[in-house]
Amino acid sequence: MIEKNNINEETNKKNKKTKNIINENEKKENDFAKVYLKSIRVSPKKLNIIISPIRGLNVERALNYLSFSQKRISFQIKKALQSAIANAENNHQLDVDKLYVHEASVGKGMVMKRFKPRAKGRGVRILKPFSNLTIKLKEQLETKQKEKKNKIIKEDKKKNIDEVKK
Repeated sequence: MIEKNNINEETNKKNKKTKNIINENEKKENDFAKVYLKSIRVSPKKLNIIISPIRGLNVERALNYLSFSQKRISFQIKKALQSAIANAENNHQLDVDKLYVHEASVGKGMVMKRFKPRAKGRGVRILKPFSNLTIKLKEQLETKQKEKKNKIIKEDKKKNIDEVKK
């Protein structure tokens, strides 16, 4: 009887440890910093051209890309990204060096309608679109980094094998 109780206590301790590990992993997967910009004065098409290269990039590389971009709106996007980094560091206690752009989405906002006078008393409609931007930053897990390195190594090996065959 005493042995059964000891065994039950040991299994309960092991189960608690595994549950804690699983909860920590889930917490890391669900823990992200988010920034949302509304009514940016640029069309969603143009904004998406700037946003698409930074999706999935390391935060440092994304900031570097936005710093040297020639587009007018890239300055506002850079400020939003810096805000998300500050949120991640202060509110969610994430490591800044491991952050990457997990999701960056562009949405359609309001459209201002204006008229331009034309010949013979006509008017032509001018549409001035706005857009919304959402950026989510996540902390990169060690396993993902190792998987990427392994993929790169495998690709290099394949290239070397192909070169040797030629």
